[in-house]
Amino acid sequence: MTPGRDAGSSGEPAAPARPVSRQVVGVASFEELAEEFGRRVARIVWCTVATVGLDGAPRTRVLHPIWEGPVGWIATSRGGLKARHLAHEPRIALTYWDPEQEVVSVQATATWVDDEATRRRIWDLFRTTPAPLGYDPAEFWPGGWSHPRFALLRLDPTMIEVTAMAMVSGPRLRWRPTGMERLG
Repeated sequence: MTPGRDAGSSGEPAAPARPVSRQVVGVASFEELAEEFGRRVARIVWCTVATVGLDGAPRTRVLHPIWEGPVGWIATSRGGLKARHLAHEPRIALTYWDPEQEVVSVQATATWVDDEATRRRIWDLFRTTPAPLGYDPAEFWPGGWSHPRFALLRLDPTMIEVTAMAMVSGPRLRWRPTGMERLG
């Protein structure tokens, strides 16, 4: 018998398993992957976010974005390494992965948002969205959205990809917004 092949019931070697196709299909609009994207990020919740330092070296951290359609929001603090990296290079990469082998990859531009109306609205979005995606930000910033250390990052994707690891079948979709679709 050939290594790596099992004998079938007829005594003949079984055919090797076929690899799952890795082809990613480009879609024209966010709506074409919105349902699958939303399902995954709501279930996985936490993602690895990569920034680029002044020396060009990547740095990752685990963060908890919340999404309104294709726009992401991260409640965070504005000081420290992350802020210095974003001042140097606002493009970031996010990866969601879980033991079910589903993956979401996002490339985005991160922008600090300081206007009061948006800070209040997104604070309430985090607070009123059911767990595990939502949480009460007052646990980190007592006193509400006006807490001096509460900061808000807006994520405007340049690419969203919904895929899976090689052994999992399912949608493999990629969306890149055109100039008209980019949200201001």
